[in-house]
Amino acid sequence: MRTYSATSITRAVLTTLLFAFSAFARDHNFLNGTWNLVPTKSDFAGQPVVQTGTVTIDEREGIVTISRNFVYAGAIETFFYRDMTDAQNNSTIHTGKDLKSKTKWDHDVLKAITTQSGAVTVESYSLAADGSMLVSVVRPEQKPIALVFQRQ
Repeated sequence: MRTYSATSITRAVLTTLLFAFSAFARDHNFLNGTWNLVPTKSDFAGQPVVQTGTVTIDEREGIVTISRNFVYAGAIETFFYRDMTDAQNNSTIHTGKDLKSKTKWDHDVLKAITTQSGAVTVESYSLAADGSMLVSVVRPEQKPIALVFQRQ
């Protein structure tokens, strides 16, 4: 019968815990990069169609930045949004009098939650099996929008 010392058991347990924690607390950088909208694969649910658009996501050391640039059909301007939050501390960013934004990870889904004038919009970013990025946008009193993006 083989015997193990307390030190070797402790090392084995700590090593197992380290690997388990590493797998659980891994970086969520798989969405990092710039993504181009594929309008023909997207469902705008009756909302104004986006002609072109990009989303850039950058997650480093718990800080998540989401930048969005969209040009809508018939519009002569580009809409630009930028959210940044400390996902580690789950903080909320207040922009202006009536706008606050929070970005957090829900397993492998990045969620950007924006509240403006009491209305809450939830954007969910996830990676599809084919490598594209899927974005679900849920706004009050509107049908959900499903956007498809390809990595630039």
